[in-house]
Amino acid sequence: MSSKSIWHKEIEIPRRNSLKKKIKADVCVIGAGMTGILTAYELQEKGFDVVVVEAKEIASGQTGNTTAKITCQHGEKYTKIVQSFGEKKAKLYANANIAAISEYERIINDKSINCDFQRVPSYLYSLEENNNINEEFENARKAGIDCYTTTSTQLPFRVKNALVFRNQAQFHPLKFLSNIVQNLTIYEKSPVREVKSNLVITEEGAVYANHIVFATHYPIVNTKGMYFPRLYQSRSYVLAIEGGKTLDGIYYTEDSQGLSFRNYNGLTIIAGEGHTTGENKEGDKFSRLRNKVANIFPQSKEVAHWSAQDTMPIDYAPYIGKYCVTESHWYTATGFGKWGMSSSMVSAMIISDMISERDNPYEDLFTPQRFKSSSADNLCKMGGKAIKGIAKDFFNLPEKHLDDLEKGQAAVIKYNSQKVGAYRDEKGKVYLVSPVCTHMGCQLEWNDDEKSWDCPCHGSRFTYKGELIDNPAQNDLKTEFKEEATL
Repeated sequence: MSSKSIWHKEIEIPRRNSLKKKIKADVCVIGAGMTGILTAYELQEKGFDVVVVEAKEIASGQTGNTTAKITCQHGEKYTKIVQSFGEKKAKLYANANIAAISEYERIINDKSINCDFQRVPSYLYSLEENNNINEEFENARKAGIDCYTTTSTQLPFRVKNALVFRNQAQFHPLKFLSNIVQNLTIYEKSPVREVKSNLVITEEGAVYANHIVFATHYPIVNTKGMYFPRLYQSRSYVLAIEGGKTLDGIYYTEDSQGLSFRNYNGLTIIAGEGHTTGENKEGDKFSRLRNKVANIFPQSKEVAHWSAQDTMPIDYAPYIGKYCVTESHWYTATGFGKWGMSSSMVSAMIISDMISERDNPYEDLFTPQRFKSSSADNLCKMGGKAIKGIAKDFFNLPEKHLDDLEKGQAAVIKYNSQKVGAYRDEKGKVYLVSPVCTHMGCQLEWNDDEKSWDCPCHGSRFTYKGELIDNPAQNDLKTEFKEEATL
């Protein structure tokens, strides 16, 4: 049973060389996920010389772990956008995401890409009696979306209400990417260590560019833009099963314990059990998801499982545009919530227009320089979470010691009078790391489902060996501790 997504199981994109020299370009894009690749593609179509640098491999981050829904149906988004920005901006949000679906379709048709692209309806459903779907319907309708409500769906259980958006889409993201990367200049295994004005410095090379795009899922430069108090990260878990049910579209819910569904190539893809990154010490998320799926589809067989991470903005809209006021040639795209596929295309359209000095009708809505008073409470909550996470590193040595760990267990322990993150594997070998995130110093928490050290402040993740998995951290954990013998 694979822990890779079904997309990665089916497609292997040819590898690229790392950057080992100094080069020049009109635009340097940092990150080779969907956002970075689409932005590079759109800019190259407009005549720019573009270079993409990637820390790992093309689509090795969140793009390869998506459920690949391309939709303007984003949960109870339009109610939230109306509350934060007003009805006119909600209509802009709808139009931007509708345009994103059409742009995917244009590229796919123009290049004859076989990526299982399908136009399908998207359902927002609820099993709860007191749900907000009717309110969301009214706000979506005012935003100009072709939608309706119903209590009849193809789900294998009854729903209290459902909101249906017509003419949405789904596809195979890596089949799509494997085609559009062919003519792009991309350097893999080239982690960015520093960005100085127009210079992007990688581990073994550098790019001098007139414009720099940070397509890194989470912005990696702390001192500019002040994104860390405005974003948090969330994880969710996914199963692909045989023996599910053929559905007429894609399904999502805002119910606290609900599941999302879509089909692909005879499989049913089911996601759920979400939580804030760094808050899964007890684990068991995959087990819970498997139990739910077994209750719904008792004859089903799991063929793959994986997890995904989403960057969540505090005022419900992504941050797309100028990175900060002091570096006018820097751009970013982040805070997509759980809707990375449509938001990636929206980002590519906005940023490519900005660099081309073309007007874009959606630029003002998504500008990272905005601050809404309605988001102040969420900002205070995120600031409190960060302060709490950082403070844990300075006070109170833990009570646990290395001898307290059984095989397969991990904890922050007291070791030689200091805090250490310790994991004892199933063979008894011990791995010791610093439990302090290399991003901003928050104390890490153990994620038992994925055997990783996760940051509850800003969502960085590390393997039990201390190797970086997810940003905004850019460096591995410290591991200079005495090596322990196997039991």
